[in-house]
Amino acid sequence: MNFAPLMFISHGSPMFAIDSGLAEKQLAKQSTHFDHIQAIIVISAHWITQGNYITTTEHPEVIYDFRGFPQALYELQYPALGSSVIASKVITLLCDNGIECKADNDRGWDHGVWIPLRHIRPAGDKPVIQVSLNADYSVDSLQQLGEILKLLRRQNIAIICSGSVTHNLYELRMTHDLVADYAQGFQDWVREAIIKNDIAAIKHPETSDFYRQSHSSSDHYLPLIIALAASEPNEQVHVLKSPILHHTISMESYIWGT
Repeated sequence: MNFAPLMFISHGSPMFAIDSGLAEKQLAKQSTHFDHIQAIIVISAHWITQGNYITTTEHPEVIYDFRGFPQALYELQYPALGSSVIASKVITLLCDNGIECKADNDRGWDHGVWIPLRHIRPAGDKPVIQVSLNADYSVDSLQQLGEILKLLRRQNIAIICSGSVTHNLYELRMTHDLVADYAQGFQDWVREAIIKNDIAAIKHPETSDFYRQSHSSSDHYLPLIIALAASEPNEQVHVLKSPILHHTISMESYIWGT
């Protein structure tokens, strides 16, 4: 059986929208894997809700959920459409599997959605539906969500979980010449767990000596649990290696189903 692509993407700074570095090139190379899919489901660290919500609008607006960046960033658009039909399919799937969720017909796309998609599908030629990140969910519930969303991959619908392998903004620097030891250590720890398909380790990153320093809060890490849970047993993962930027921000991503 063929499965639609599944990705975890470290989306980095909003400047990633216009960056021409290695991480951008790595995402661009994945574009052909999305040529024949029906739609893309995105879970982003920047839409955190009480409960589960699914975007149903056909014409989502780009959200510029950041401040203090060059004006050029606030003029960017992403031309993809939403899909109420696909959104209804997602809502039905979740509800049928015991997960309550609601439609959101107003929500646009935060930068955890539209910035990486500009690199993967710059033409915006695939419908995009966003699933919120439930703040009330335990790691077990996030795993369950991923396992249910996995069923969509069998229906030719791709899944992208957007966050960051490391995300300590308090020690961020403007230069890239020095990498924090803990950021490198945690990136290595995550990579090993992902390659081993070790969902128990990914659900409990606090077992790593480097987690607390690498994440000032858990929001950008949690989509990784959903991603690994949405992979198939023994499915090969490809590591999209990229340098750690700004001292603490990993740009490493992962893709399954290729």
